Amino acid sequence: MKKVILFGEPMALLIADTTGKLEDVTHFTRSLSGAEVNVSIGLSRLGHSVSYLTRLGEDPFGHYVEKKLHDNKIGTEWITYDPVYRTGIQLKNRVIDGSDPYAPYYRKGSAASHITPEQIDAIDFTDVDLVHITGIPPALSEDAKKATYRLMDRAKDAGVYISFDPNLRPALWSSQETMIKTINDLATRADMILPGIGECKILAGTDDLAKAADFYQHLGVKTVIIKDGVNGAYARDGAESMMVAGYKVDHVVDTVGAGDGFAVGVLSGKLEGLNLHDIVRRGTAIGAIQVTNVSDNEGLPTTKELKIFMASQTEGV
Repeated sequence: MKKVILFGEPMALLIADTTGKLEDVTHFTRSLSGAEVNVSIGLSRLGHSVSYLTRLGEDPFGHYVEKKLHDNKIGTEWITYDPVYRTGIQLKNRVIDGSDPYAPYYRKGSAASHITPEQIDAIDFTDVDLVHITGIPPALSEDAKKATYRLMDRAKDAGVYISFDPNLRPALWSSQETMIKTINDLATRADMILPGIGECKILAGTDDLAKAADFYQHLGVKTVIIKDGVNGAYARDGAESMMVAGYKVDHVVDTVGAGDGFAVGVLSGKLEGLNLHDIVRRGTAIGAIQVTNVSDNEGLPTTKELKIFMASQTEGV
């Protein structure tokens, strides 16, 4: 079975049980958040062998995170615990109208931000087929940024396929200039990049799909897949280009995690040897499924659930 490594910061997520301002909510449901966590859970549910690399706080939330990963059949052999710094926490208010929920996080100085390149050196890439990176870890701290570079460089040296989702978090960066420079530099190490069209406007200076794909291919990225919201996604692999329609969703519950669901579809399709159109089509399907659920990841489908959805839903909006 092909093995995947994901690297990031998982956080304990407290979702409001009722609508309204977070300060007025009395009860919350605990869950798990983090872009890379969402992708790891989604890939595991589709039957892929996944391991998660991070640093957690030696605290109740840290042990909760590891248990949830284990429950989702995700390898935790590369997780370390920090006796000083704590696990990050995120809150999310409940929305019912499809609007973006308010989801503040408390992660400054977290255990994950204190991961070091030395932790990356402990990884054995012998049986690893894919490493998925996002632009979040390098925004956490200088140590985490160095660890990101080390992971991508070691994976590349080992001949491992590297996918990269910019997943911009401007609030975590010291400046937009630093963010753009770092993200695009990391992109040069990737085989595949998965930006959103809004991210392309920031990173590539254009929201023209073809021009954005040109930009990243000129940086050396072979496969560029750009998320374009309800329109679907534009894909370019080498010289092959196409636009793949999205799936119609009658009722959007929560948009958080849609891009991560898309990544699950694309990466699982890549691992399973699907052609470019079917890879992207699967991404749009899982992204559509995700927006119909409140949790960031609990609605991610099994293989059976995905097949049923794709057979029963209309492609295109």
